[in-house]
Amino acid sequence: MERARAVSAAAGVGWMLFGAVGIVAAVQWKARLHEAERRADAAERSREEEALRRTAEERLRIARELHDSLTHSISVIKVQAGVATHLARKQGEEPSAALLAIQEASGDAARELRATLDVLRREDVESPDGLAVEHLPALVQRTRDAGLRATLRVSGSVRRLPADVDEVAYRVVQEALTNAVRHAGDASVTVEVVYDESTVTIRVDDDGTAAPKPSAVPGYGLVGMRERVTGLGGTLRAEPGTGRGFSVLAELPVGTAS
Repeated sequence: MERARAVSAAAGVGWMLFGAVGIVAAVQWKARLHEAERRADAAERSREEEALRRTAEERLRIARELHDSLTHSISVIKVQAGVATHLARKQGEEPSAALLAIQEASGDAARELRATLDVLRREDVESPDGLAVEHLPALVQRTRDAGLRATLRVSGSVRRLPADVDEVAYRVVQEALTNAVRHAGDASVTVEVVYDESTVTIRVDDDGTAAPKPSAVPGYGLVGMRERVTGLGGTLRAEPGTGRGFSVLAELPVGTAS
């Protein structure tokens, strides 16, 4: 009987020790799991920080290259156009519309370049107030000043677009009008913006005799326009018109624009 009780007590102690060992093992396992998770999180943060650092360095590199390669040239164009305008008026002549368009366009280019460089140099940039497409009348007017007969039509429920869609819509019109000025010759060009419930459609048609030449540098011109549009999930058609001219049609999803 005593022996049985001793065996029972020993078994009880054994089970207690087994349970204690199990608890200690579980605690240690959880501690190791927590440490592994902590290290994984730290490694992930380190990778994200490295990626952000590399992105910032690349933005600064691009900003420096843009500044070095473009700022001086645009400034020279603007200054020379201003001097030519001043001399013409000093001689009692009215500057040509083309010269005035060059002067205004170079000023706009300089401002846009400064804004782009500012974006590249800053980590967090809030979207400016207002819509880029609100500037379309001025863009169309500059096209008229350059010698083309340009018309702007806006229809549908005009509203604020998401910033990225708004920017791409403006750039599509800008690039299409630039191509028309360069290649359409003596022509008329029509810009149409249509706001639908879920999309905004941009259409630019000209009746010129020449079609834009494919860009020699990938990522610019029509190629860049297509990349901007498809990057937002939109569609783009850029092709010769029926009989003559050139047509650009872009459809951009606007999601839950407010």
